[in-house]
Amino acid sequence: MRTDEPSVARKNSLSPRHQEALERFVLFWGEMASNWGINRTMAQIHALLYASEEPLDTDAIMERLQISRGNANMNLRSLTNWDLIRKVHLPGSRKDYYVAEKDVWEITALIIRERERRELRPVRQQLEECREILLGDRRDCGALTGAEQVFCTRIENWMQLTEVFEGFSRALLPFVQHRNVDLIKALIAFAQRMHEDAPPASSEEAEGDPGETP
Repeated sequence: MRTDEPSVARKNSLSPRHQEALERFVLFWGEMASNWGINRTMAQIHALLYASEEPLDTDAIMERLQISRGNANMNLRSLTNWDLIRKVHLPGSRKDYYVAEKDVWEITALIIRERERRELRPVRQQLEECREILLGDRRDCGALTGAEQVFCTRIENWMQLTEVFEGFSRALLPFVQHRNVDLIKALIAFAQRMHEDAPPASSEEAEGDPGETP
């Protein structure tokens, strides 16, 4: 009986140490991805395909991870939509087989791009709509008063944060796509120095609420 809790069934052709390493990799990949807000089963299917030397069909994935067909199909579609895997056809078989992108830099670029498109942009759009409702025919938060102005400013704080993350994603993506490790390390070092040199923000600056009293 299939379950929705993936495990890695043994493949007879693998050596014991290969099997142990594969199990550890698939389970770890799923746990790590779930901490990022990605479906654990989706991540484990991707890990299995990434580690596989040959294309796998749905039945093989179900057997190896001990998951249901519905669960497998749903997550295979998601991975295909993310461009992390693709369908292939083998001579003499009508089944759909799947292979994963093996280039870790391309995988990282795909994840950055998709998470920006699926998560950051929708959040920013919703925040903009909330602010428009609050502003009505006014131009900016400064035209509001009292609690409306406070709430409007708080919405704009979130908008600024999402814009920063979007800008960071767009700035980082070309370096990842071109595998420019030295420049990425230089950017990280620069950011660390900026953090060390920057004075701590006051509670008023962090809150950003004009005229609000405790």
